[in-house]
Amino acid sequence: MRKSTLEKRPHLIPAIIASMMLFLTLAPWPYGYYQLLRFVICGVAGYIAFMAYNWKKIWAVWLFIFVAVLFNPLIPIHLSHKVWQPIDIVCGILFIIVVFVLEKSAEEKQKGKEQ
Repeated sequence: MRKSTLEKRPHLIPAIIASMMLFLTLAPWPYGYYQLLRFVICGVAGYIAFMAYNWKKIWAVWLFIFVAVLFNPLIPIHLSHKVWQPIDIVCGILFIIVVFVLEKSAEEKQKGKEQ
């Protein structure tokens, strides 16, 4: 991967890891995996919301704040495995989409070079 790709999309690797972990929930895992999943997804969603806020992409801020709250490990939302599976798939697709849609604007890149 070129350096410019990671400069434009610093959330690329965390988002791919998050989506892979979400897609892996289709297989049976011990409870510890789902606990780890909550920490990872909440953290990555918070990071993407922060980056989106810096880039003034308000739609992404609200969307990923919602995902972070949904997967938060401190006050977990208890749903059945049948209910969580479609949520996991939709969120996994969302993390993949955000890799392509969300990127640093040209003026943000310019600000970074000046500093």
